[in-house]
Amino acid sequence: MTISMPARLAGPLARTLVVATAAGALLAAAPAAVPAAPAAPAPRISAPGGFVMDARGGGRLFAKAADGRRATGSTAKIMTAVVVLEGRPDLDRKVTVRKAYSDYIVSRNASSARLIVGDRVTVRQLLYGLMLPSGCDAAYALADTFGKGSTRAARVRSFIGRMNATAGRLGMRDSRFDSFDGISNGSTWSTPRDLARLGAHALRNRVFRTVVGTRTYTARTVTRGGGQRTMPRWTNTNPLLGSYRGALGIKTGSGAHAKYCLVFAARRGDRTVVGAVLAAPSAAARAADARRLLDRAFGRAAAAAPARGGATG
Repeated sequence: MTISMPARLAGPLARTLVVATAAGALLAAAPAAVPAAPAAPAPRISAPGGFVMDARGGGRLFAKAADGRRATGSTAKIMTAVVVLEGRPDLDRKVTVRKAYSDYIVSRNASSARLIVGDRVTVRQLLYGLMLPSGCDAAYALADTFGKGSTRAARVRSFIGRMNATAGRLGMRDSRFDSFDGISNGSTWSTPRDLARLGAHALRNRVFRTVVGTRTYTARTVTRGGGQRTMPRWTNTNPLLGSYRGALGIKTGSGAHAKYCLVFAARRGDRTVVGAVLAAPSAAARAADARRLLDRAFGRAAAAAPARGGATG
């Protein structure tokens, strides 16, 4: 169909029609906007407090009441190990097991590495006894050995003071320790964020990584009479080792007030993720929480950036 118009209007009007027609064609040809995919919901965990971070950059990957102070249970033993290792000890130094260590675990009904009074064990063996079966007798031996003072009580106080000083240096503003093993006298607490930071710091130490990543260990000690004793095998209490791909360990904790805690870490490719859950209702629940958080962390990492070849130390 042909549209006629007065000559004086034909030029301007024609140009207007051409522009309008072109704009309409462009609008018609433009694809409809695709709505952005909704972000994956944050994982639900049973523990009332949790935190997950990227070990290299420190970026937060998950937080739930991350700065809420809670009892630590034996996750405090991470700090015990850190204080010992940062002193660069002779790992082959022999330490005599004292009756006080045995009496302590009996009086507190505490977890034990089953050290034998009079035996001489190395510092390395004590670290395995501390972190695998969560031996409070091993923790006592380390505090007594590496604290300073003329009496055992003074040495223990000195060691706990170093634990708190180290927490301050690491920026753990919501943490305090009043024992070498997490059996609190009422003044030990930390937060998921602080414990995850502590775990990430501890993993930088090669000896610590080796110890917490070991599933079983058998110590051979020197008896009081100079003979050799093969100790019952110690098994790591960390439920992720051997059951979660890339798990590095770190430390479990439990207690009447602490309930069930876990500081955990895993590595896939060149990415290490560290986290903590505190006060889970059961041992099974803390493990399930950790797996769920790790799955989410590695899934997010894979979506956010392409994998890079090779692992770094």
